[in-house]
Amino acid sequence: QVQLVESGGGLVQPGGSLRLSCAASGRIFSSNGMGWYRQAPGKERELVASISRLGNIIYADFVKGRFTISRDNAKNTVYLQMNSLKTEDTAVYYCNYYDYAYDIDYWGKGTLVTVSL
Repeated sequence: QVQLVESGGGLVQPGGSLRLSCAASGRIFSSNGMGWYRQAPGKERELVASISRLGNIIYADFVKGRFTISRDNAKNTVYLQMNSLKTEDTAVYYCNYYDYAYDIDYWGKGTLVTVSL
């Protein structure tokens, strides 16, 4: 089992910034990927960004140039720096841990990001 603890959500005005963090603990293997998904009210969960342990990164088109994902392998922690936030970025953001060896996804409980005046 892998446990994920997210932090950093909150209320921010359009154009502002937030930094999300997610720490993984438990059965951590070297072959894994971590990332962030989001789900807005009435919409399906969608990928925001992901990063492998070796640093291969994927961004959704709607965050390119605004969000930056990074990870600290020593701390088993993934970060999402979100800049130039828009109202449409409002959603619950979920941390994801993917175990390549066992083909298993783990999810955090989610952290709410609200972008509003």
